[in-house]
Amino acid sequence: MKTVTDFPRAVTCHESVEIPMTDGTVLRARLWLPDDADADPVPLILEHLPYRRRDGTIVRDELTHPYFAGHGYACLRTDMRGNGDSEGLMEDEYTAQELQDACDVIAWARAQPWCSGTAGMMGISWGGFNSLQVAALKPEGLKAVVTLCSSTDRYADDIHWKGGAMLGENLGWASQMLAYSSRPPDPEVVGADWRRMWLDRLEAQPFLFETWIAHQRRDAFWQHGSICEDWSAVEAAVLSFGGWHDGYRNTPAALAAYLSGPVKAIVGPWIHKYPHYAAPDPAIGFLQESLRWWDRWLKDIDTGVEADPAMRCWLMDSVRPHAWLEDRPGRWIAEAEWPSPDIGMRTWHLTDAGLSTKEGALTRAVTSPADCGAGTGEYFPFAYGPELPLDQRGDDALSACFEGPETGKPMDIVGAPRVTLRLTSDAPQGQVAIRLTDVFPDGTSALITHGFLNLSHRESHAEPVPMVPGEEVEITVDLDQIAYRLPAGHHLRVAISTAYFPFLWPAPKPVELVLSAGRLDLPVRPLAEGAEWSFEGPEGATPWQHEVLSEGGLTRRREIDLATGASTLVISHDSGGTRDLAHGLASRSTTEERWSIRPSDPTSARVETRWTEEMSRGDWAVRTETTSWLTSDEDSFHHGATLTAWIGDEQVFEKSWKDSTPRDNM
Repeated sequence: MKTVTDFPRAVTCHESVEIPMTDGTVLRARLWLPDDADADPVPLILEHLPYRRRDGTIVRDELTHPYFAGHGYACLRTDMRGNGDSEGLMEDEYTAQELQDACDVIAWARAQPWCSGTAGMMGISWGGFNSLQVAALKPEGLKAVVTLCSSTDRYADDIHWKGGAMLGENLGWASQMLAYSSRPPDPEVVGADWRRMWLDRLEAQPFLFETWIAHQRRDAFWQHGSICEDWSAVEAAVLSFGGWHDGYRNTPAALAAYLSGPVKAIVGPWIHKYPHYAAPDPAIGFLQESLRWWDRWLKDIDTGVEADPAMRCWLMDSVRPHAWLEDRPGRWIAEAEWPSPDIGMRTWHLTDAGLSTKEGALTRAVTSPADCGAGTGEYFPFAYGPELPLDQRGDDALSACFEGPETGKPMDIVGAPRVTLRLTSDAPQGQVAIRLTDVFPDGTSALITHGFLNLSHRESHAEPVPMVPGEEVEITVDLDQIAYRLPAGHHLRVAISTAYFPFLWPAPKPVELVLSAGRLDLPVRPLAEGAEWSFEGPEGATPWQHEVLSEGGLTRRREIDLATGASTLVISHDSGGTRDLAHGLASRSTTEERWSIRPSDPTSARVETRWTEEMSRGDWAVRTETTSWLTSDEDSFHHGATLTAWIGDEQVFEKSWKDSTPRDNM
């Protein structure tokens, strides 16, 4: 990444700006502001997050916000209420209060002498979600959004449910937020009141899994904040980024297809990171590309963005599976319209002989052991470590597989494949996982994309209906968006399983499905002859100035109990210890997760997590420890968590949660 230090306008970072909300709660923010903004007002760019602006997201903030500010913008990075140094309490993600606070911050900023009156919102993940949600509320002055790794549908395409099945990440993310939000405000910012603020925050701290598991259907809880409920509500200009190695890869295509206002989509080969420092390479000039967007819609400068293609994405070459890839060969392709009229569906039929261009007989039973899914990787990799999908042959052996003939020439798959099946089930509750893989001449199987369905949700996520054992039904599963070149000499494989742990929480009993017909509709694009687009190289402002106190790292290993056959995935992550050279705050985060299951028993599934968060400055030191766990039987989910906090060696707080929630067609 090229470091840029010379900007058109000199900038000062105001470390702790206080912003009053309408109910009297004070939010605190960092503000990067051109020094001459009072005389020459500038547009606002807001990033509104719960992730602690002075230590949590400071690495990316330092690269990003001074850059935009130096080009004539006021960049405001707020701590949401109940997080970081802001007052108040947080109840859940994307609440009406959170979104109203963002609207109030925009109104406050627009009233300042340094603001020109126009505003944009940006963010990745949480900030990408609420940028779209706030845009749907149409606050005065909000003209543009840059959203990354986000979702338009909180039920069907977030970390909670996928195809109506519960994602393992539902518990994983609740555990992470319990740890993140347990950290105290900084005494250097809020003063002597920090302890009272912290203990109030801890006392009110929710274990969000309890809230989320109470809504197993697509009800009003999930409709709130899902902009797919009314695409027309978003009138701001939207630039959407995504990554093929991220869990939120469907949003750019959805926004490009359904928004009626100005919208463009860019998808790279990236994990859950900003594209100017994302991996696998190639990273791109995200800041320059975003600046073109801001300049057009917030300053009315003709930057040419309206003439850009609707969709630009990295068409990935086939590579052998590895738990981590530094780079991903391929090329940029561009579509003027999305959906593209040049991409057509090519159909293969699932038959007893494999994938065929002609219909054929099919009678295939599939019942997978509960530990099928070990090769999937993380839902949204973020740690630049061993989190990507592995060779799929292990999971393929536990699935019903349908393989096509050797390809005579390369084939570019661009879009969302669709699989339609006719099947019967021997149980009222079950799930199906469908993977599309690239089979190498030596048998290596590389994951291209996948999709899932809770069979009780085959007609509706809002009103699930159990399967009738022995009754044939037709189901359709849309796999995740992808852009992938299948080389000549390779084979396509469709792998179908009835389990996919720990990516999906298992159904209550083993189930056997009998397939009687099936079809794969594959979006095939005319072969790209070469690169159809190019981006500038990545740039950033001066990196965060800090001291490394201890090295971090990520490990993932699988343990097999040879006596019981139980399989356990153990994930350990250490952020490493760091100290900010400007304000002296030191911090460190460590995590361990254990996901275990016995192949013969879906109800043996268990996850346990442990998080430790440490902060210190001089003689002041605090620590929080959280644990969480989830099990289930055939009727209910059983879940719990603990939270303890220390000041130095003195324990000052303890809280626990324990409950059971009936399974609702899960």
